[in-house]
Amino acid sequence: MSNLKSLDQILSQAVESKAMPGIVAAAATDKGTLYEGAFGKRELGKQAPMAPDTVVWIASMTKAITATAVMQLVERGKLGLERPASEVVPDLARAKVLEGFDPAGKPRLRAPKRPITLRHLLTHTAGFGYEIWDQGIIQYQTATGTPGITSCTNAALTTPLMFDPGDRWEYGISIDWAGKMVEAVSGQSLDRYFQENIFGPLGMKDTSFKISASQRARLASVHQRGGDGALAPIEFEIPQAPEFFMGGGGLYGTARDYLAFARMIMQGGRVDGAQVLRSETVDLMAQNHIGALDIGVFKPAIPALSNEVALFPGMRKGWGLSFLINDQPAPTGRSAGSLAWAGLANTYFWIDRAKRVSGVFLSQVFPFWDHTAIDLVTKFETEMYRALTLR
Repeated sequence: MSNLKSLDQILSQAVESKAMPGIVAAAATDKGTLYEGAFGKRELGKQAPMAPDTVVWIASMTKAITATAVMQLVERGKLGLERPASEVVPDLARAKVLEGFDPAGKPRLRAPKRPITLRHLLTHTAGFGYEIWDQGIIQYQTATGTPGITSCTNAALTTPLMFDPGDRWEYGISIDWAGKMVEAVSGQSLDRYFQENIFGPLGMKDTSFKISASQRARLASVHQRGGDGALAPIEFEIPQAPEFFMGGGGLYGTARDYLAFARMIMQGGRVDGAQVLRSETVDLMAQNHIGALDIGVFKPAIPALSNEVALFPGMRKGWGLSFLINDQPAPTGRSAGSLAWAGLANTYFWIDRAKRVSGVFLSQVFPFWDHTAIDLVTKFETEMYRALTLR
């Protein structure tokens, strides 16, 4: 472990000033752990401290795991990136494009111009969105009584396409459908498939959709930041008896577990003797699959859940098979072509395959893209690259 006292100080200061409730940050190279630190409390106003094995809702950090399961099945010839996805999950054939609403407020829908493929789903170009960033989806849900995605009900997956498959990029529920494809061809529930093919081999014993008694004893609460900047714990939990396991955002886990997953991707599909993916599959996942399509600014439709999100402003960005890709080097030291993503309650990871370093930053705060959290993630990442150059 490198001596990263300055980083400890920055993170301690953030929790002591109550700017953040609790934080776990961890980073590793291909040689081993570079940093691990836990600060603050699992819930403000209570005594239990954050620890390296604290369990949090990792939300959309689930997506890269679902994509890994998908790509294992692509390797085995059970799924194909270009095949119409409705051949595997017939319900997808019902997806229609939303053209607007009639004067009575009823949605106007039409058939899409082309079928949705698995590649569309993995790259968020299928046409699906999320209500958090799309007013049109909220309007549709209200008009039709369709539940929100975190209900984990099958009805939540029936929101319409916002454009024709392949035409644009919009972040949405596509990876939940990809999870359904994993279940359809493997004949297993998503939790069982993950356990046998990803978590077991990687030793990720604390990552699951259903929170065990041992995990619950270490679980951090989600906090809401009010308009005045103050934080308060809220009741929030992903349904524990869901109609479907949410491959786009249903997992709970720890920093250590996710770092094992990140290292596996960083090292071309293999870590500590476990081969989860072929190296050429990881290379494929790490390429930009959206061509010149633009990843724009996320404008919040539900401000309590997300701030405005501008990823690497002024930089071209690509999207791999479930990862954000920065086309140029980042100011922190992150190499061009690195992989990253995040979770709604301000959890973040990055995987730098060129410099062989990955990091995980976990907190439990709404809204997403919290300015304090982003500032700390940036400082954490910058310090990790500084530590690398000093080694």
